[in-house]
Amino acid sequence: MHENSLEVNVTSPQFEVVKSLEQFVSDNIPTLLKPIEESWQPADFFPDMSKGNWKEELENFRKPAQELPDDVLVVLVGDMITEEALPSYQTWLNRFAGVNDKTGTDATGWAKWSRGWTSEENRHGDILNRYLYLTGRVDMQSVERTIHYLINSGFNTESGNDPYLGFIYTSFQERATKISHRNVGVLAKKAGEERLHKMCGLIAGDEARHEKAYKLFMSKIFELDPKNAILAFAKMMKQKVTMPATLMFDGKDVNIYSKFSNVAQKIEVYTVTDYSQIIQHLVEEWKIAGLQGLSDATAKAQDYLCTLSERYAKLAERIKISGSAQFSWIYDREISLSDSNLVIQNA
Repeated sequence: MHENSLEVNVTSPQFEVVKSLEQFVSDNIPTLLKPIEESWQPADFFPDMSKGNWKEELENFRKPAQELPDDVLVVLVGDMITEEALPSYQTWLNRFAGVNDKTGTDATGWAKWSRGWTSEENRHGDILNRYLYLTGRVDMQSVERTIHYLINSGFNTESGNDPYLGFIYTSFQERATKISHRNVGVLAKKAGEERLHKMCGLIAGDEARHEKAYKLFMSKIFELDPKNAILAFAKMMKQKVTMPATLMFDGKDVNIYSKFSNVAQKIEVYTVTDYSQIIQHLVEEWKIAGLQGLSDATAKAQDYLCTLSERYAKLAERIKISGSAQFSWIYDREISLSDSNLVIQNA
């Protein structure tokens, strides 16, 4: 495969390696996905509208949410919208050479993983969407329009059908999502909203298992094909991990994703520092510094990866913004962005 290509075929090393892992994936699914009967469901957390006292339950449910600050609401909405664009993510995953579920009901390890991962992820948008609707704190018309636009626009990770690039992306992104949901939960608890804290904790727990899975898949790939694996890792980091909701649009504001990202930075839900630390975590997870017998190109990729986290850490220290951001999601109220770092830039 040419170094700059994003497409792999059935004769490529990537295809052969990934196909060889089918049984490994099947064997590990029981520890990476939870049985459906043991899994939480969104309905576990909301008033039972079939009961005679549903009005009282709903009123009690809504009270704690009234104390959530606007900046927490905005990040919660942005996270929920990102989760609701799930159809795009499974479509993307199904493009990877050697991974795709050809019939939609394939019995291969990769197909079972893809459907199982999707089924667990699907609950995340459901529970947060329902929570926000019942609180009455946000403009659901605007929120729903943003979801519609995002799914319609899709997303591009610049990974083509290369499973190596795809699994590096998902390893990074699942960890980032885990961090974001966990931190929103912490802020919810500080505001006295224990129910939302628990919801976010459960979502973060799912993301942690999914992160473990993709890192495990990639660890096996590094064992079997270290040269192409390290080149793919460096390539994904050079082009930057594009967050899945980059094309977010509410029908009015073309900059809403950047504003949402900056609010997340300001309240330390997801920051440039987190981005830097995820890079370092993956470098250590896949033992990049210890890889031996590398060619000139792979040795350069090794050096690049081993110093990249520090470069982002320095970037986080020096870039600042000011001003405020207005969001249709909260009825056009403004949030101050003063003294917060910028959204992630290329390093």
